[in-house]
Amino acid sequence: MRVGIDIMGGDFAPEAPVLGSILARKELPAEIEIVFVGNKSIIEKYAEDNQLDISRFPIVHTADQVRMADHPLKSFSKIPNAGIFLGQKMLKSGDLDGFCSAGNTGAMLIGAMQIISSIPGVIRPAISAVIPNMDGPNSLILDVGLNPDARPDVLYQYAVIGSLYSKLINNIENPRVSLLNIGKEEEKGNLVAKSTNHLMRDSVDFQFIGNLEANELFLKSETDVVVCDGFVGNIVLKEAEAFYRLVKKKEVCNGYFEMFNFENFGGTPVLGIQSPLVIGHGISNDKAIKNMIIETSNVVKSGLINNIKEALNK
Repeated sequence: MRVGIDIMGGDFAPEAPVLGSILARKELPAEIEIVFVGNKSIIEKYAEDNQLDISRFPIVHTADQVRMADHPLKSFSKIPNAGIFLGQKMLKSGDLDGFCSAGNTGAMLIGAMQIISSIPGVIRPAISAVIPNMDGPNSLILDVGLNPDARPDVLYQYAVIGSLYSKLINNIENPRVSLLNIGKEEEKGNLVAKSTNHLMRDSVDFQFIGNLEANELFLKSETDVVVCDGFVGNIVLKEAEAFYRLVKKKEVCNGYFEMFNFENFGGTPVLGIQSPLVIGHGISNDKAIKNMIIETSNVVKSGLINNIKEALNK
């Protein structure tokens, strides 16, 4: 297996990606190769200045990079061989089995749609996040930012994809799927929520357990997959990040709250595209990068992409 990483991506590049890769190398099996994609001279100089051995990491050189503040679509058009795009081209051609970056999220998503493309039958891809639960296993929430507006059929498909992810990555035999809403009753919510509930309640593609209210997030593990549009999901995700920062600032010491630390999860795959692509947080440090690389290898090993294809074909 070959996992590529955008070494020039993220607020702390190349330091965090290089150090995170070295940490991941220590934890991953020898047969998994970590490939650096980025500016070779900068990577080698950083390694030399800090006395780091990077001899086990092949480097695919490109002098171009998309910076965090760059416009994604303009970058795709003007610098198509920037590391964030070159890695995705290698992924599509089969030179890599998985690719990850903590760089410009918009550029990653542009590449996902323009280079890798959606799985046939997928209306709109999604990105997911982990919801820590106080009394049991974590839940998965999707979408958390890719599609601010989503029709009922798109949300239904998110439930299918999220259920498959929970089976293959989280090892949950029969994931429970819920729809994030303003009330548990079937007729609660806006028109989209009502229509989505109606579609889901008779589904044979996943185990739908009904609506879920936001005041039950983080407390109870009564659901494995939480479905919502990207507008709502992104607000939930950022509120959770704010909550974690608040707890740290108040110096509350409790292991539960560390589950809100994005560093422990590293990154999230783009669900519904043709190849394993994982997006990390721009402020990722070496620990977060390490976990992003490990997550990418787990997605590749799981066969998630082919399983989504097969499910949609059925």
